Amino acid sequence: MDAFYASVELLRYPQLRSQALVVGGRRAEAPTVGEEGVLKFARLRDYRGRGVVTTATYEARALGVHSGMGLMTAARLAPDAFLLPADFMAYRRYSGRFKSAVAALVPQIEDRGIDEIYLDLTAHRNDPVAIARRIKEAVRDATGLSCSIGIAPNKLLAKIASELDKPDGLTVVGPDDITARIWPMKVIKINGIGPKSAKRLEHMGVHSIADLARAELGLLQEHFGRNYATWLHAAAHGQDDRPVVTEAERKSVSRETTFERDLHPRRDRAELTGILVALCDRVAADLQALGVRGRTVGIKLRYEDFRTLTRDHTLREPLADPAGLLAASRECLRRAPLDRPLRLLGVRVSALVPAGEVAEAPGSWAQSEFSFGD
Repeated sequence: MDAFYASVELLRYPQLRSQALVVGGRRAEAPTVGEEGVLKFARLRDYRGRGVVTTATYEARALGVHSGMGLMTAARLAPDAFLLPADFMAYRRYSGRFKSAVAALVPQIEDRGIDEIYLDLTAHRNDPVAIARRIKEAVRDATGLSCSIGIAPNKLLAKIASELDKPDGLTVVGPDDITARIWPMKVIKINGIGPKSAKRLEHMGVHSIADLARAELGLLQEHFGRNYATWLHAAAHGQDDRPVVTEAERKSVSRETTFERDLHPRRDRAELTGILVALCDRVAADLQALGVRGRTVGIKLRYEDFRTLTRDHTLREPLADPAGLLAASRECLRRAPLDRPLRLLGVRVSALVPAGEVAEAPGSWAQSEFSFGD
């Protein structure tokens, strides 16, 4: 979906269309009614707190604002942008509508969260563009929103293709298009290469995907380790053998963020806290959109040297609320070394069960204050 949360808000507040708009921050002020019944919207420059950007319109993105960025940082880039608090109940409703509309046409769906899905179009291989156009029409009829679709032989290329012509795009990338269309792109366009990896590749003289494809595997292994280097080499050649995993087979729900710069658990505690809160919000929205809860909550930390650590915490009762995920994540962090800079943070929920099979647990995990690494 195109700038999904922001697009849902623009259905509610059409007067903000074509404006720089940021959604995020639990303490962001909702619109108020001013004189003569005119709505007054908060501006990003007036925000004070540790919240992070959940999403932004393309106008705000053009100013450098992006998901996961601290709102105070975003305010320096786009002080006049409008700011709205996230309304996850509304986003879940629209998520359900768009997925139902798609499922009526193509039932082979891998649900990747509240605003993104993969489809297996094997049954429509003779004319995938025609079914893609029908999907776009069905989504717009069901939600009033636009989506962008990428069609390709595998998930990695389809993900790249879906980003090429946003918003409202429909892009086909085949094996013969890799050298002409994919290789000239910057390496960061590959899903799975974050800003820190891209900078490290730049220092090696690897700027484009073509450069990465031509890089010696041994050289990549020296800088990134065997597993990640092997994946980089395959991705640069457009290779990906991951199948579309249908919802019935889904084992977990996760979200993760690679930082623009390394963040230290102590010196950058406030920023990491905001990012963790935002990740838990997104995972909770994904769980509730899927109609499931999870018993095991895990965190993923990737350090500056690319070493990755995971910690899990299993609960007595499954949950799907942000406060519960945040508290369980905190228990995981208690058992993780937090003395080195981090380049990635992720939250994962597994041991999933249908929400309808779980009774509401008494009490709440909610806390009035939370700080990363407490």
